[in-house]
Amino acid sequence: MERILSTALRDMVREGNLTVTFASGRQEQFGDGAGPSLAVRFTDAAAELAMVLDPDLRFGELYMDGRFVVERGTIFDVLKLFYANAEGQQQPLLSRIVDWIRFSVRRAVRTNLPSRARRNVAHHYDLDSRLFRLFLDEDMQYSCAYFADDEATLEEAQAEKKRRIVAKLCLCPGQSVLDIGSGWGGLALQVAQSAPELRVTGITLSTEQLAVAQDRAAQAGLASQVRFELKDYRAIEGPFDRIVSVGMFEHVGAGFYGTFFEHVARLLARRGVMLLHTIGFSEAPGFVTPWLDKYIFPGGDIPSLSDIVSPIEKAGLVISDVEVMRFHYALTLREWSKRFQARRTEAAALYDERFCRMWEFYLAAAECSFWHENLVVFQIQLAKSAHALPRTRRYMEQARAVELFPHAGAVG
Repeated sequence: MERILSTALRDMVREGNLTVTFASGRQEQFGDGAGPSLAVRFTDAAAELAMVLDPDLRFGELYMDGRFVVERGTIFDVLKLFYANAEGQQQPLLSRIVDWIRFSVRRAVRTNLPSRARRNVAHHYDLDSRLFRLFLDEDMQYSCAYFADDEATLEEAQAEKKRRIVAKLCLCPGQSVLDIGSGWGGLALQVAQSAPELRVTGITLSTEQLAVAQDRAAQAGLASQVRFELKDYRAIEGPFDRIVSVGMFEHVGAGFYGTFFEHVARLLARRGVMLLHTIGFSEAPGFVTPWLDKYIFPGGDIPSLSDIVSPIEKAGLVISDVEVMRFHYALTLREWSKRFQARRTEAAALYDERFCRMWEFYLAAAECSFWHENLVVFQIQLAKSAHALPRTRRYMEQARAVELFPHAGAVG
């Protein structure tokens, strides 16, 4: 098995400088010797077999279990080396066959009904909120920030993201707003303060997030204006003048895209507007890796634009604006990783070392995916009527030029 793995690594690592110590004790160098010197070790022959047979699942598991050890460099450095070498290259035939089978089976059998959706959300978002406080910005925005320049802090980039979202909602005084997937409440609280007498409803399936969001609304004196509920989007009744959904659509499930947009169409008032913010593929539809599906986001799907457009059209909604955000999530994940590493000891105290290695792998692999694969973030503005919005985008620029965000109470 060592020989097969060695052959596979020679094909995978053409550029870079990677030294591998196999379970037998033998060392071999891969790549052209350029770049940082990295070194890894397999602790046992079974780990080598697992890496050959199913790297999409077992690579992360081996790192979590301490059977794939990074001895020089970091797990991010090693993943970056693999991702950079794979960029623009076709996977081996066996990997392509396995990926196609997984993609087809997932889309055929996935039933993201309300009960399953609740369990999937709880797996990730009902982790101790203190974990997320370790690495998120003070507003606990757990989605792609917008880095207007390379010097922006995470806090500044998240504020700019929220500013752009509010501008695209084209809010007017007295309107009702629904936030589908409201997280820890930061966006809903900021939306509520962006125009007079707005009424905001935030819904989540996470009990941990709900408790934090409700507490924040009370502390900010906005409990009468902003309410948060533990509710599935399919159980909400309208109408709403505006709907916003950030980082939730990835959990809807490919088989339920039509259901989602049909319900949005029912919820929107006659001149209603929605802003959808979601991770997406810039190429043909792909799939969430089995490791990510098992350990981080069970039930998740990453849509392509073609996946989204057809059910929007069938629901009778108008696509009024599309923005494709490239590399912003990579920069966001880089900042999250830095902050997590700076407070890793606290994370280990909350959970354990295996959990910390899982989280490191998750953040590192996600960042590499946004740098080297076809992952982007779509912001899609939808309207119930073509007459719901101004003819030009000038209103967006005007709204973004205004300081919209009085402090809504950071999460401490």
